[in-house]
Formats: sequence, C-alpha cells, structure tokens
Amino acid sequence: MEQKVLKIGLIGLGEVAQVIHLPVLELYPECFRISAICDISPKLVESIGRKYRVDNLYTDAHELVRQPDLDVVFVLNSNEYHAECAIAAADAGKHVLIEKPMCLTRSEAEAIVEARDRNNVLIMVGYMRRYAAPFVQAVQEIKQIDRIHYARVRDIIGPNSKFINPVSRVLRFDDVPASSAADRRERSDALMLEAVGEKHDGRYASLYGFLCGLSSHDLSSMREAIGMPVGVVGANRSKNGNFLNVIFDYESFTVTFETGVDDQGRFDAHIEVYGANKSVKVQYNTPYIRHLPTLLHITESGDEHFAVKAQRPTFKDPYRLQLEHLYDAVTQGTAPKTTPEDYMEDLKLF
Repeated sequence: MEQKVLKIGLIGLGEVAQVIHLPVLELYPECFRISAICDISPKLVESIGRKYRVDNLYTDAHELVRQPDLDVVFVLNSNEYHAECAIAAADAGKHVLIEKPMCLTRSEAEAIVEARDRNNVLIMVGYMRRYAAPFVQAVQEIKQIDRIHYARVRDIIGPNSKFINPVSRVLRFDDVPASSAADRRERSDALMLEAVGEKHDGRYASLYGFLCGLSSHDLSSMREAIGMPVGVVGANRSKNGNFLNVIFDYESFTVTFETGVDDQGRFDAHIEVYGANKSVKVQYNTPYIRHLPTLLHITESGDEHFAVKAQRPTFKDPYRLQLEHLYDAVTQGTAPKTTPEDYMEDLKLF
C-alpha cells in the first residue's frame, strides 16, 4: 500500500521553525511535504519559500488554514496567537501540532478542546522532551522503584543565541509592521490579566510567562514521570536574576524544581528520581543543536554490587521521534499523549 504523504502548513517562521521544524520535516519526504508557510514578515516568507521550494506563501494565518489540500498545520508563532491559530486550523478541518505553550489561559485551552471536538481533528502539543527515547524508557524504570524518596527537576540554561549562532543561520528582517508589535502587547496584557488576576504587574506577569515558556517542558515531563503534586510547600524567585525555586508536595516525598536563565553558554536540564536502591536520571541537551544526545542514567545498588549505567537508546533526536508520533497519530487515528487536556494540567501548576 502506498504511504500517505501529509501536506504541512507552517505558521511562524522564527528560529524554532528555521533551526528545527523545517529541516526535520525535510528528513521525511515519504511522510511529509511542506506545502504552505506563513509569517508576518513578507521578506522572511519569500526567503524561506525559495529555500524550501514552497509556492504557497502567506502573511495571514487565516488564509493559510483555508488552503484546501493541507492536512496538518504547525502553529509556531508567538504564544499570544497560538489559541487563535489552532482554533482557525481546526475549524478549517486541519489537524494541528502546536508548539508549547499551547496557550496562556484556561479559557483558551477549553476553546481549543471544543474546536477539536467540534471538527473531529487531532491537536497535539509539541512537548518533544516527552517523546525522547531516554525519557520514555525512564518512565518505565521509575515505575519499578518501590518507593520514591525524592526527586529533582532542573532547567538552568543560557540564552538560545549561545547555541544557535555558532552552528546555524537564522534569517530575520525589519519589515514586520509596527501594528503587529502593538497588537501582541495588547493581547499579552489581556491574557496575563486573565491568568494572574489582581497580581497582574510586571513581576508576576513575567514569572507566569517564564513558567509557560521554558518551565512548561520540565513540569510536563515531571507529571508524566511521577504524577501530579498535591501542592506547593514553598516557592521563591530570585530578586537578582531570572531564577525560581519551588518545593512540590507529593505527600510521601518532595520534589525540588529549580530553573533559571543567565548569560552562560550552558544547558543543564534534567529530571532525577531517587529510590532506596535505584535512581533514574534523564539528562537533556539543547534542542538547537539537534544531534547532541539525551542520556538516561540508572544507578542501582544491591547487597554486593553497585552499578551505574548511561544509555542512549537511539540516535534519533526528540523532534524526529515527536514527528513520527504525529504521523502515526494522524494516519492511524491514535491519540497523542500530549493532548490539550494534558496541557491543562500544566496550567494548574503554573
């Protein structure tokens, strides 16, 4: 039987599209064809269109989703527009892969779920870390721990530019309309007011945005690995930098979550779960250098042995594995694990 080739439209052509999604899609010509692209920068659309030989070029997302032959729309633009674009794509009968964060508020999440169900399409959130082979294996290893004593979740990194600039060229142009920036600010203010209410000021809004951005990867992975916490014992944000510490309550144990961004060219992202005789750790690497490994570390002790193992189950990076999962979900009708409902649990944590 001839394999179905899914026609893809991309909304948003920034660094994550240029460095990751577009090159990864090209690795699967038997599964995907880039058939339409959209960005508010006309010069960027034209340049990317030439590079990837795409004829259908748009600067309006609503026009892209109405292209009749598209099967899946990738929503990769600014967070404030994710919900609107995902709903428009669903209403046009298209499946959707939406980069994290899926949205910023619960009302947006509920509207996305309703649009998905109304149109009988698939919507998958792009939590690529949860599709990494070492993480998938780690979840099974953690289930074999009789009693978890403690866990640590860490994501302390430098700016994306530290990893992108030495190895990639990201195109940017100065032709974005000034009205677009103003509209984004207005949307952000309204969404943050809805999300944090009376605490809506620069400090709380930026913290909530930080949680929806970088931290969403970590908290989502934490939930799949060890479940949902029952509460927060304490939390504090550094006054001298963009760092946050949280202690989560899991009733019989606690989890320390530490995250932050500084100016160092370092990427330290991991989740580690400690049992009495076994510890399991997943060490991630920057996604912007795709072939750097994600590793699984397992430490086990017995009466007469102590063993430390480091494993890399596959050379495929998490984005490739995520894309393969998307293809199977669309063509075989299976449900992805990173659903809109799953993302709503992260909103509770934020």
